[in-house]
Amino acid sequence: MGTLVYGLSTSLDGYVTGPDGTIDWTVPDEETSRFVNARESRVGTYLLGRRMYETMRVWEDDSFLVGLPDFIVEYVPIWRAAEKVVYSTTLEDPGRPRTRVERRLDPDAVRALKESTTADVGVAGAALAAGMLRAGLVDELTLLVLPVVVGGGTRFLPAGLGLSLELTEVQRFGSGAVFLRYAIKG
Repeated sequence: MGTLVYGLSTSLDGYVTGPDGTIDWTVPDEETSRFVNARESRVGTYLLGRRMYETMRVWEDDSFLVGLPDFIVEYVPIWRAAEKVVYSTTLEDPGRPRTRVERRLDPDAVRALKESTTADVGVAGAALAAGMLRAGLVDELTLLVLPVVVGGGTRFLPAGLGLSLELTEVQRFGSGAVFLRYAIKG
């Protein structure tokens, strides 16, 4: 059975975007990027909200990759090999390999996906993850906490959500970033 993992880079004050919606403060250095790429290589399917998919689809554009360092480009085959399910009421079929659009979150379909794979299933996008957390679908939280305080924006976790967690992994980086992995108990 696959593990459903919700993970994103966050500011120290718990935001995944800044007040203006930007994420430019999340660009990793080489050490952090290589660590994240190794973790992401475990993902067989990404479950994405529309905005997150629109952000991530740059990895499908070869012209975007020109001049990027090798430690950034090594994520490309990981992204391209994974299945992608985009949850959106407005996005048309993106016409990309291994990518489909679902109009609504169906918890039973996500449970069936988890049961049908041994690979990790990654959820990205705070709003989509909030729905999955409330439905009890998420097995692990992974946070790459960056040494920055942004003061507002989109929170990693939704307000009003209570969870019991067990810390299962900690990794510190020279940049001051810290990776945290928690299993959701119960």
